[in-house]
Amino acid sequence: MNNQEIVSKLWNLCNVLRDDGITYHQYVTELTYILFLKMAKETGTDGAIPAAYRWEELVKKQGIELKRFYNQLLTHLGEETSGRILEIYAGARSNIDEPKNLEKIILNIDALDWYSAKEEGLGNLYEGLLEKNANEKKSGAGQYFTPRVLINVMTRLIAPQPGERCNDPACGTFGFMIAADRFVKDATDEYFDLSTAAQAFQKNEAFSGCELVHDTHRLALMNAMLHDIEGEILLGDTLSSAGKAMKNFDVVLTNPPFGTKKGGERSTRDDLTFPSSNKQLNFLQHIYRSLKADGKARAAVVLPDNVLFADGDGAAIRADLMNKCNLHTILRLPTGIFYAQGVKTNVLFFTRGQSEKDNTKEVWFYDLRTNMKNFGKTSPLTEAHFDGFIAAYTAADRSAVSDERFSCFSRDQIKDKNDSLDLGLIRDDSIIDYEDMPDPIESGEEVVAKLEEAVDLIQSVLKELRSLEA
Repeated sequence: MNNQEIVSKLWNLCNVLRDDGITYHQYVTELTYILFLKMAKETGTDGAIPAAYRWEELVKKQGIELKRFYNQLLTHLGEETSGRILEIYAGARSNIDEPKNLEKIILNIDALDWYSAKEEGLGNLYEGLLEKNANEKKSGAGQYFTPRVLINVMTRLIAPQPGERCNDPACGTFGFMIAADRFVKDATDEYFDLSTAAQAFQKNEAFSGCELVHDTHRLALMNAMLHDIEGEILLGDTLSSAGKAMKNFDVVLTNPPFGTKKGGERSTRDDLTFPSSNKQLNFLQHIYRSLKADGKARAAVVLPDNVLFADGDGAAIRADLMNKCNLHTILRLPTGIFYAQGVKTNVLFFTRGQSEKDNTKEVWFYDLRTNMKNFGKTSPLTEAHFDGFIAAYTAADRSAVSDERFSCFSRDQIKDKNDSLDLGLIRDDSIIDYEDMPDPIESGEEVVAKLEEAVDLIQSVLKELRSLEA
């Protein structure tokens, strides 16, 4: 049994809980509580879990006794432990009312082929479960999960290196940092090419994040643990004062939440030059300010279209970004690849300069949106769709790239447009361009018009003659 089959089995267990009114997202959180114990046993890492609350004790119980013990276990692990265990179980509460349902889930999990799961990687199994939840429209979890294909492309182009500090200030289930860790592992033979001290840095310090939603924070912690990452994952709001300490990063990869703050109030951060009620504009400021000013620190950020053209603070923030950073590339993404189908998004790629002024000389745009098919569950986005963009992005001489989707605007041209970055879209073939309508003379329309004028004249003359005869 491979991981995909195990994920399907775990997902189908959700049907057991429908009578308890459990949502898909609650189910994945509930699974996290249970899977943590099982996976800790399978990997021999359950030493930090009190012996009385390990998997072998849980699986012995039945009925009302099981439900009572399970609730007691959640409370104890969420209050009396420390480290990752305490972080994962803090405030944990079960939503399962029927003891038989809880028993069925535990027994089914215990019966799965965990040898095969370990061979393929428990982290990959858990990632598959999170992706399944994100793709299920009823779960409402898509907002926490960026498409895996897009994460991989962004990570590949930003290319995090050993020894660099990487961060996601809106980390969701930690997908970007998992991909960054995998990228460095692939380049260093699973870190075996690195010194002992460098390996410890990669495991404990290289990858960090912050997540606002408590249940999603649990999923991020579990995801990181299963990928052997022990970097700090804060539970909090990056746009509050807590975010002020998040700085001096070499790499930022992120997809911040879309929308405005409730009530339209501005960010509580007092260190942002242009505080706004638009969360994406505040996140953008946080991100470029959080990068080291060394000429090498870089970021790739998913942002909606309104960030590119918003007036007022929006224009000021874009100007500040282009002063402090080299905003070298903007990828106009296709529609339909995120949970909110109508949202139009982009990826901004930029590098923090050593100075505070005039770091952006030109911005290259790649239009992967216009004249593209509609993406969705039946027509998924694949890495092959990014081939043209990757070739253009990595070209030694971008001006030599022959691709109608790739265009460049100088900083002066952008200034002339009030620092709007809503640029680089090619002509949409679905829209009628009246300049392309046939020439009226060539099409014979002018001849028809002349004939109609002649008919009108003849009719007028005949009418005049009839009046004279009368």
